[in-house]
Amino acid sequence: MESKRNSFTGKLGFVLAAAGSAVGLGNIWRFPYLAAKYGGGMFLLVYIILSLTFGFSLMVAEIAIGRKTRLSAIGAYEKLDRRFGFIGIMASIVPAIILPYYSVIGGWVTKYIAGFVTGEMEAMASADYFGGYIGEAVEPIVWFGIFLAITAVVVMLGVEKGIEKVSKIMMPVLIGLILFIVIYTLCTLEGAWDGVVYYLKPDFSKFSIMTVVAAMGQLFYSMSLAMGIMITFGSYMKKDISISKSAHQIELFDTGIAILAGLMIIPAVFAFSGGDESALGQGPGLMFVTLPQIFETMPGGAVLGAIFFIMVFFAALTSAISLMETVVSIIKDKTGLGRIPCCLIVIGICIALGLPSSLGYSIWSEVKILGMQLLDFFDFASNSVLMPLVALLTCFFVGFVLKPKAIMDEVELSERFKQKGLFSVMIRYIAPICLVAILASSILGAFGVISI
Repeated sequence: MESKRNSFTGKLGFVLAAAGSAVGLGNIWRFPYLAAKYGGGMFLLVYIILSLTFGFSLMVAEIAIGRKTRLSAIGAYEKLDRRFGFIGIMASIVPAIILPYYSVIGGWVTKYIAGFVTGEMEAMASADYFGGYIGEAVEPIVWFGIFLAITAVVVMLGVEKGIEKVSKIMMPVLIGLILFIVIYTLCTLEGAWDGVVYYLKPDFSKFSIMTVVAAMGQLFYSMSLAMGIMITFGSYMKKDISISKSAHQIELFDTGIAILAGLMIIPAVFAFSGGDESALGQGPGLMFVTLPQIFETMPGGAVLGAIFFIMVFFAALTSAISLMETVVSIIKDKTGLGRIPCCLIVIGICIALGLPSSLGYSIWSEVKILGMQLLDFFDFASNSVLMPLVALLTCFFVGFVLKPKAIMDEVELSERFKQKGLFSVMIRYIAPICLVAILASSILGAFGVISI
């Protein structure tokens, strides 16, 4: 198996591909929204601390498991201890649930690119445009199909020709576009610097336990942890590449782009709302409703809006590629089928789950699960239940069954692991406590027991 397995050509290819997975729609709209809701600079400080401790430890563990076994999630856990193969199955379900509804949102982004390019900016700036668009039955499905097809083509090309090559192009372009919009916003919008102060200056009076829970949840969602992606990418990693250095660099990409996304969005919305913090709490509407209104008021707003949504498309596509590659790799390892047949199977799964996610806002809008729209339910089931649970089980498995030394030995095949103590304490004790808090608060919040 190991001799035939594809691999990244080097450290840069691995880091950019893994960072491309981590950087996605969550960084562009979810991070700024949570930062605004949970104290601006205070949230940012907590997020950075957690990224360097919890995020680093779990990412090292997953990459090392993948490289050690040379298998995707299901096979990896089974090879290490057959009794715990169920963790791999649970981890594999996560990307299979996320990819279909993520592709629906990717289709929305693709539609907005086309709209700005073809001169629909004024219509898109209308407050009710987005709701009307997703309320249609046919057009959102067409754009969903286009986004899914683009993702599938890249994955069919394979690791070196597809994922690595696309990531090497997309990641630098993504960073360049974000920097351009940040500079444009700060230099041209009056009142934008007040938003910068709110966003970057920690206010300790706004600290609460929910600040920690929200930051941990965002970190978890953003860094593609507990969904088999980092295990899959680790299985393609060569033995002479540093795991810990790669994990730090992925963190740097992910956190840096999230911070820049906040600098791009929060000061702009702050300026146009006259400093009204409630204007920041719109979640996905912040991107699809508020920002087109902002672009309409700017000189050259149509061009700038097109650039922005192209940037968001890049972020969404790199994450979708990683999600699909993970599911394809799992099916490939378990069935022995070729890459293209496995891709076709995954496309079928995406269509089966993606159509309900899209139609849940139109002709199936009355169909709800636990009071949630279908897309919202899939998001809740994957991000708020399965991912924390998989991570919790992984921490238990690595900390008390496999033992941290097994991971440390894999890391030290290519380097001296300087963070041994941090890794062991985080995996065994601190991370499980935090994960239980995330899981409990998410479920209690969804059922209205607590306010989150």
